[in-house]
Amino acid sequence: MTKLDVGGEIVSPPRRKLRVSPLLAWVAVAPFAVWAAARLAGLDGLDGAGRLSAAGVALMTGTPYVAAASLLAVPIALAARRPAVIAVAGAASVLLAAVVLPRAAGSTPTAGGPSLRILTVNLFFGAGDAATVVDLVRRLRPDVLNTQELTPKAVEALDAAGVERLLPYRRLEAGPGPSGSGIYARHPLTEAPDFAPEGGHNMPRARLALPSGPPVEIVDVHTLAPLSGADAAQWTAELAALPAASPGVVRVLAGDFNASLDHAALRAVLGRGYADAADATGDGLATTWPAGRRYPPLITIDHVLYDERASAVSTGVHTVPGSDHRALFAELRLPRSL
Repeated sequence: MTKLDVGGEIVSPPRRKLRVSPLLAWVAVAPFAVWAAARLAGLDGLDGAGRLSAAGVALMTGTPYVAAASLLAVPIALAARRPAVIAVAGAASVLLAAVVLPRAAGSTPTAGGPSLRILTVNLFFGAGDAATVVDLVRRLRPDVLNTQELTPKAVEALDAAGVERLLPYRRLEAGPGPSGSGIYARHPLTEAPDFAPEGGHNMPRARLALPSGPPVEIVDVHTLAPLSGADAAQWTAELAALPAASPGVVRVLAGDFNASLDHAALRAVLGRGYADAADATGDGLATTWPAGRRYPPLITIDHVLYDERASAVSTGVHTVPGSDHRALFAELRLPRSL
């Protein structure tokens, strides 16, 4: 049998490099650039007339997702082969990453004083399961339990579940629907003057007497949800009214802020002498709302803010059946003295 020898080379056709029109590339890149600029400039929630927009406030909570999606615009910009669009795409992605990724990094605790453990939970019109909340108190052993949307029936349910045996001291301002809030504590509480603006939810405030360490003041935070332009204005006013850190006391603000770290109004609160516990422990991207759905919670609006002279040791989120919020737990380390 004779072999047939065929000479020559097998030549593959040249591969075509993907190209994208500059116009399409700008369409893909521009939204991320605008978002990054708005986030950095603190313009979230403003409409075209410079007024607070509820839609804008809500959208800004999606910044972590936008930061991830901005990576998709980079190869599109590269395919357009235009230096300007490549530079804008890269800058937008880097800037968004710079404001989001530190929340997953954490920091080393520096304060060496006594421990303070806090659990906060929004009970969703009092429907959050009281037995689950009390079981969390047994397991996590918080010194303080802050509750929001605390109705009179929820107070009865928590007592029936045994909260009084674990946290015998209380400063409650229960109310109908979402209006009520309450502080439960392991150690004695002394009522402090109210500060909450008129027209919002109750936000009780009390001085906690720990066995050792500096004085501690607890604020149970529940700002109005910014569901309309008027609500957004009230929400901003309530965040602005939260007391700043003070020299003579370690103040802790814990609850449902209806705000994320991407809102300028919450960052302004931090700028008055506070740190965010979840952010400090690397859990700043752990989501808390809306819970109890077929999908996981999407955004982070529940926080424990503490005097920056203290430190955050650990944080965690916990499901409470019947509530649309996850409970948030934080262990803090207080300064030895002030």
